Amino acid sequence: MIDVRRGADRYEGGDPDAGITTRHAFSFGSFYDPDNLRFGPVLACNEETLAPGAGFPEHPHSHTEIVTWVVEGELTHRDTTGTSSLVRPGDLQHLGAGSGARHVERNDGPVPLRFVQMWLAPLTAGGDPSYQLVREIADEEPYALPAAGAVLHVRRPGAGERTAVPAAERVYLHVVRGDLRLAGQELGPGDSARITGEQHLELLAASPAEVLLWELP
Repeated sequence: MIDVRRGADRYEGGDPDAGITTRHAFSFGSFYDPDNLRFGPVLACNEETLAPGAGFPEHPHSHTEIVTWVVEGELTHRDTTGTSSLVRPGDLQHLGAGSGARHVERNDGPVPLRFVQMWLAPLTAGGDPSYQLVREIADEEPYALPAAGAVLHVRRPGAGERTAVPAAERVYLHVVRGDLRLAGQELGPGDSARITGEQHLELLAASPAEVLLWELP
């Protein structure tokens, strides 16, 4: 089964007066839909835009694996694991909240910051917080997230190129940029697909694209 969700149908959130715009793919905060709580371990897939100087002050998380993918600009991150980092396009950031962690996310740069942030439920709650930053992750470099039983693949097909969709029990697909075709359906930036029990699927790029593919249990 392939369930395509359009970027235009995402829930709008954030705080525009504070320079923060958020578009949620799943129920989040005051945007509650009992039929759209999660897909496998995926709890959230948020498209965030922060104006220069805007950001989220220190706030807590627990029992959540938080993966961040910067699209444009630079993300300033600080957390209670003692980490302070600058995350740029092509970098993958993973904060494992464990039994509890706090972090700050800001745009301290001169241009708008856009990023995609995905939350996954761990297989086992608790544990110590952890942090990892992978610089300039390559297409052929899958990122394993054992805590959630998941693997993230980044694909950047050029126009006219095909790329395989992982043959997992579940796959969550998010289009960062570009136009693609999946099983006869057109996908564009912000669109996503929730794939269950499918084999031998391919994406065909109509323009240079960037896609995040979660291989899920």
